[in-house]
Amino acid sequence: MGDRDWRPFVYGGLASCVAEFGTFPIDLTKTRLQIQGQVLDKKHAVLKYTGMVDCMVKVAKQEGFKALYNGIWPAVLRQSTYGTIKFGTYYSLKDVILKYNNEYEPFMVSLFCAVIAGAVSSAIANPTDVLKVRMQVQGRSRNVNLVECFKEVYTQEGISGLWRGVTPTAQRAAVIAAVELPVYDFCKSRLLSVFGDSVANHFLSSLVASLGSAVASTPIDVVRTRLMNQRKFKENLKTDTYLYRGTADCFYHTFKYEGFWALYKGFIPTWFRMGPWNIIFFITYEQLKHLY
Repeated sequence: MGDRDWRPFVYGGLASCVAEFGTFPIDLTKTRLQIQGQVLDKKHAVLKYTGMVDCMVKVAKQEGFKALYNGIWPAVLRQSTYGTIKFGTYYSLKDVILKYNNEYEPFMVSLFCAVIAGAVSSAIANPTDVLKVRMQVQGRSRNVNLVECFKEVYTQEGISGLWRGVTPTAQRAAVIAAVELPVYDFCKSRLLSVFGDSVANHFLSSLVASLGSAVASTPIDVVRTRLMNQRKFKENLKTDTYLYRGTADCFYHTFKYEGFWALYKGFIPTWFRMGPWNIIFFITYEQLKHLY
């Protein structure tokens, strides 16, 4: 193991946490928009918000500005695991393959590394995602902290409750990584002749990467969020809420009762968040690389 082996992991984790703090309120609006309007769930049947801005304003007014950061700590915990493993695995895998491939880098190599890194890292970090979604939806009404939320999920739903929605989470991460990382690297390499290895290059490359990943990942993100928010009690307590049996079942019922565009609920905040998130992440990541 060389001296540089640990760096992609540390840089990826640090840059992910910085980006998360900068864009978290947008992520909260995305979750609230994706949850609302469910015909099969009376708690979330009402359409409270008309869009991203309306949701942000109403949450700030009704629950206080701090409510926009409800769930930030599991989100940071997620990024410090997911971000560290994802980007570290991606760049480390690529380095290993390139050494055996005489530094030749076909697009499929980047794609393969991105999918593996995205799926593995998100599956490992799934419990933090569940806690984040629960805290974002509950808002200031419950006012539970990270530890209380964890205890509540574990006590009432068992260890499986922490892995609710793990399949669409891994699928979503694989889709995002498959689009985002290779597109970023592709754009960056093509823009080197114009901008060099500069902040302008990193900015434009991350902006292009974010649009594609938002379009590709939003439907499965809606399904993932809804599955994570549902409670499946260990004691099989009676509930008037229909429990989705899995990814396909949630897709089917969402499409059946709410139509195709329900699968793109929260698209605007998803895109708005991915743009700044990627810009903050990649600029931070590149600056850390230059710094050390």
